[in-house]
Amino acid sequence: MPLPTPSHSASNTTDNLTDNLKGSPIKDSTASSLTSPLEMARWMLFSMGISIRVHHAERVPKTPFLMISNHRSFLDAPLLMAATQKPVHFACHHYMSQVPLMRNVVDALGCFPLDTPNARGRTFFKQATGFLRSQASIGVFPEGTDPMVDVPAPREVGPFHRGFAHLALRAPVADLQVLPAAIVALDERQQATIPFKLLSWFDPSEPLFNQGGLHPAVIYRKVAVVIGEPIEITAAQREIYRGRRAGEMAMDISERCHDEVERLLSVGGY
Repeated sequence: MPLPTPSHSASNTTDNLTDNLKGSPIKDSTASSLTSPLEMARWMLFSMGISIRVHHAERVPKTPFLMISNHRSFLDAPLLMAATQKPVHFACHHYMSQVPLMRNVVDALGCFPLDTPNARGRTFFKQATGFLRSQASIGVFPEGTDPMVDVPAPREVGPFHRGFAHLALRAPVADLQVLPAAIVALDERQQATIPFKLLSWFDPSEPLFNQGGLHPAVIYRKVAVVIGEPIEITAAQREIYRGRRAGEMAMDISERCHDEVERLLSVGGY
């Protein structure tokens, strides 16, 4: 059973999704919660008792979009899906499709795992373009894997890889918008989980796993999701991109998104 749709206003929207979840029969039936990626995301968050506030939910486009955000936790994809009330297909790291149980969760959430490094670019563009062409929204964490291994402070965001910007300018989808968002951890705990060496066994292509110790995990207790202003990809931008300024255009989109996420992190919370 779908959750009540959050009320939107022109001002800051602060809907407590946890309160909505408590009023849903989802807590009594895990079977019904696994029938769609969005329901799976809601069930995961409810089952962990995470208190969530969403700011500026009215900014979420009604048409398919490319969502980008900072990234610190394995909970980020379901969190953003619950915040937007849409089944966003997030790109995830290759190893997540290799580890037992983890790959089941990834599949249930509708994520699409990236390939090994030698084929990652080609498969990313192919899969992401396929989703957008079918009128589905996708999500990308442009910081890559580093923040998951070396967890930054809650209000820090690392450099962005520009693949998402090239995708936005290249995808043959009219009226595409890039939607920046910030995940602001207000109360969290961190715990050690899987040995890096074990993850390296499942995915030897990832150099970050060639170390001792345990993979950290960030578990949110209270968290805010702040939605930024959508960035429209115009026909004029795409025309310039097809010329000799492709790198310049991708850098511009990437920097605009990075600046917006930084701004949202600085003002987010409740």
